[in-house]
Amino acid sequence: MDITAGTRASDAERAQVADALGRHMAEGRLDVTEYNERLGRVYGTATIEDLRPLLSDLPPLTIKPAAPHTARIPIWQRIEGSAWLGVSVLCLFIWAAISFGTGEFTYPWPLWVIGPWGAVLVFRVLTGWEAGALNPHHHRRHHVR
Repeated sequence: MDITAGTRASDAERAQVADALGRHMAEGRLDVTEYNERLGRVYGTATIEDLRPLLSDLPPLTIKPAAPHTARIPIWQRIEGSAWLGVSVLCLFIWAAISFGTGEFTYPWPLWVIGPWGAVLVFRVLTGWEAGALNPHHHRRHHVR
């Protein structure tokens, strides 16, 4: 039975070391062969003390603060816009196939799908309808006393 002395390394700690090695390789401090060798040792170690030597000859990485995400359009509106685009393309494809099959342009019914739905989406984006701009009670917190 093999009993290892030292503090056991977690999968998250191994992943952090593996990520650091990958960043060092991307910056040119390690070649692919040395990276693969060290990566194999990362996942073969049991203790934190065994992980430390894998980074000991490399400079500490600077952590760049993540830029704040300041998207103009919230994620749910981007999802809705993607759904609108997909349905619009599908409707146009069906209309084009019918028109091609009959040999003449048929009534442009996709406009009744694309137009109103698109107008509602544009209205909601421009006014900030769901972001609480038109609803002052949207972000109010309710406290129970």
